[in-house]
Amino acid sequence: LSKELSSAPATTTVGTLTSRVTRNGDVVMEKDSLNHEDLAGDRGMIDDIFDETYREKEGPKPPLQYVWRNIILMSLLHLGGIFGLVLIPYAKIQTLAWGIPILFCMVESLIPGLCAASHRSYKATLPLRIFLTIANSLAFQNDIYEWVRDHRVHHKFSETDADPHNAMRGFFFSHIGWLLVRKHPDVIEKGQKLDLSDVKADKVVMFQRRYYKPSVVLLCFTLPTVVPWYFWEESLIISFFIPAILRYVIGLNATWLVNSAAHMFGNRPYDRYISPRENPLVSLGALGEGFHNYHHTFPYDYSTSEFGWRFNLTTAFIDLMCFLGLASDRKKVSKEVILARKMRTGDGSHKSG
Repeated sequence: LSKELSSAPATTTVGTLTSRVTRNGDVVMEKDSLNHEDLAGDRGMIDDIFDETYREKEGPKPPLQYVWRNIILMSLLHLGGIFGLVLIPYAKIQTLAWGIPILFCMVESLIPGLCAASHRSYKATLPLRIFLTIANSLAFQNDIYEWVRDHRVHHKFSETDADPHNAMRGFFFSHIGWLLVRKHPDVIEKGQKLDLSDVKADKVVMFQRRYYKPSVVLLCFTLPTVVPWYFWEESLIISFFIPAILRYVIGLNATWLVNSAAHMFGNRPYDRYISPRENPLVSLGALGEGFHNYHHTFPYDYSTSEFGWRFNLTTAFIDLMCFLGLASDRKKVSKEVILARKMRTGDGSHKSG
């Protein structure tokens, strides 16, 4: 996560407009975009901007290698989530209420905390970085270092063999299947070449990476179970299967829908040539990340949307952190650049919105 390095302005609007021509097979496209050199100088990175020079290797695809440990564990986890649903009528109201804030922390850490930090679109102070790190361990979706690396690879090589959850391989693969098989060699190769110096330099991130497994046991499973059992004498079975397991399953699938549904269902008002879509239902579940056509068009915008707080707790959370002095230097794309991009490469759906 980006450190607080200076007393930079609360919000920085980036809006240098250029035009480029790209080729996708036999299709030639002209796109309005931000000047990448200016952007790189502003944020210190370009590793989240789509690499148009990448070409998939010719010949047969490498055979699938199933990770049976993950297949078994994911199957048991979802069976446990179903059992948790069955137990809901027998749970105390306090137990159900307890699951809501930890679910919120779980999803909130991944969307504004890690997604925006992956793109260096704002700066977080030490207390906020510690909070988001704790919430990330509560979420148990890989440690921050690995999550940021895979997210940057996903943006840089979106919908190619180098994309960890390439939506071109189908809904199931992009939703959960990518976790059940070995990564494509290109994912590993490209991930190793990314500049991750910023996350490596963050002591909070590297401390979590060192102690990730015990932190997950404590925060993702033990804490959610012990609190209702100890404080209001909930049964241990209900305490484990609802606030721990069911909450975890719901959080996982809410996050995965960003990789699957938000890459397949919805309109593309900013860039019709890419797969990610605007999906309001995913935005509700993933706290704003469903504005995915915008996010992949302008990954450097901290809010992942042009509409502020509408269906977007991501923006509200980061704005609140800035108001409290826990974050700063938010990057925002100018309205002129957004409009120009809609007119040039959008699917026209913005006219009816």
